[in-house]
Amino acid sequence: MSEPQRGVRPPVAVAFAAVGFFALLIAGFGLLSLLTDAEVLPVAGLGQVPGAVGTGASVVVFAATAWVAVRRPQPSYVGVLLIVVATFLAYLVGVLVGAVLVGADAARTIAAIGAFATSWFAVVLAVAALVAGWAAIALVRTRASRPRWPWEHDD
Repeated sequence: MSEPQRGVRPPVAVAFAAVGFFALLIAGFGLLSLLTDAEVLPVAGLGQVPGAVGTGASVVVFAATAWVAVRRPQPSYVGVLLIVVATFLAYLVGVLVGAVLVGADAARTIAAIGAFATSWFAVVLAVAALVAGWAAIALVRTRASRPRWPWEHDD
């Protein structure tokens, strides 16, 4: 009989957490937008590219910082703070890059970044990163394993 696994392997935990972060972010933005009748980036003339680039950048940086946090032998939950801050900043930089790609002027770009950073959408982003980052670390730290059907157990 083999020794029980200590937890989910770090690459698997990061993959699950990154997909979960993306799902929480999209659902959170959508629900908040629906409830408040507000846009995530409320500046006219930007289009969808800055938001899409910001979201893509935040998911990539989330996965990278989650990997840094969970690759240690006994990862600490304090690593979630790094994940949240880096993910938030990546979204802002992604919006900046996306705005430059579509040729938006500097005033609209700064207005979009400032409007997002001071909105409830920023809170949704931070909470999604916090929950998903905590889940990644918890998957590695605990003795969690994949779900199994009753007939898959060894006993």
